[in-house]
Amino acid sequence: MAGAKESKCPVCRKPKSSDFAPFCSAGCKDRDLLQWLGEGYKVPGPAVSPDQLADHFSGETGRDGES
Repeated sequence: MAGAKESKCPVCRKPKSSDFAPFCSAGCKDRDLLQWLGEGYKVPGPAVSPDQLADHFSGETGRDGES
């Protein structure tokens, strides 16, 4: 297919491997996971206090605040 982009590893930009898709290797897959666990990546949004988290997971309300 003309003009189609080859998928590249989101960490190092090498060609992805079908064994570790969308990454090229186990090393890049692990580096990506460590970024999420170490707060290297963040999802934008307002900060949530520990009390709000406790209320959410206490079972008092359903998903998305539904009763």
